Amino acid sequence: MESADEEQPLLLDHQHLPPARPAAATDANTHESPSSKHVARPAGGWKAPMAMVLVQLFQTGLVLLSKVVIGHGLCVFALVTYRSAFGTAFLLPFALICERDKWREMMNWRVSRWIIFNGFIGYAVPINLYYNGLRDTTSSYAIIFLNMIPLITFILSLAFKMERLKFATVAGSLKIVGVLASVGGTMVINLYKGNELHLWSSILQYHKNEQTEVASHHVRGTILLVASSFAYACWYLIQTEVHKVYPYKYWSSMATCLVGGFMTAFAGVVVRRDWDAWKLGWNLKLLTVVYSGGLATAGKYSLNSWVVGKQGPAYPPMFSPLSVVFTVVLGSILLGDRITVGSLLGTTMVIAGLYVFLWAKSQDLPGK
Repeated sequence: MESADEEQPLLLDHQHLPPARPAAATDANTHESPSSKHVARPAGGWKAPMAMVLVQLFQTGLVLLSKVVIGHGLCVFALVTYRSAFGTAFLLPFALICERDKWREMMNWRVSRWIIFNGFIGYAVPINLYYNGLRDTTSSYAIIFLNMIPLITFILSLAFKMERLKFATVAGSLKIVGVLASVGGTMVINLYKGNELHLWSSILQYHKNEQTEVASHHVRGTILLVASSFAYACWYLIQTEVHKVYPYKYWSSMATCLVGGFMTAFAGVVVRRDWDAWKLGWNLKLLTVVYSGGLATAGKYSLNSWVVGKQGPAYPPMFSPLSVVFTVVLGSILLGDRITVGSLLGTTMVIAGLYVFLWAKSQDLPGK
């Protein structure tokens, strides 16, 4: 899954992002004037936005590849288990190099308890729910729920009084506008289809034999996707406690990935004993699990961490709607996902609402 600011989680998504460098440390070490201590450091011009575009492409590729291999019979439990194994392998070198000897601090019951809880809430539950929801819907529909996780987290934060809504401020009002626009866009996609737009021909024609089955399970898939997003949002809320007892992001991410993978493997062996559904071979299934562990987990995490260090925690989420655009376009071109007037209208509302919300949220950061 990937410290958690209000962004998509590393492992899944999701992504464990380090906090922005404290302004006080900046003053002490670089002797900058107080007026400039909250100014983001330059990230080398085009490098930061290019890194964020790559992150969204990694996320898009993960959703599209996962949709294909699940549709071709790969067990969801197997996909999540193998993804955790490759993700752990790719994160291990970062942990050994950047946080050497910090693993010893995990050797107590309090930390182990939080890591196990983190692996359950932050990995096993949400990713398995998401992949099952993806199986029952389409890639362009499922990607929207990943982008709505910050909004759901915000709503839960209000419910648990972890955050206050300042109606008197412009930012507080815009947060509500953003949430309503995004939720409304999702409802439009569900309830209004409109005319189908034939903008181009599908290359793989993947969904031609699946349209009836997907449509019949659309409601079930939507429920699973909502439950997955809710679990992810709950996971974000427990990150404060996790960071208090174990603030080392690489070891924490790797341990979460490993524990969640063991939980998934155990559940998979109990529920699905058809070993053919667990086989990989030298095919697209193997490519998908390697890709999900390498680029979509370790690669995405590393790029996010670098950009957060350069531009601050509010910068990466501003690019998250790109994954919706990429998935809608590539899902239609490659897999034959249907593009309708309703889906375009709803997607536009979701993206606009998310941008408004993220901008308003960024105004709450220190120095704003």
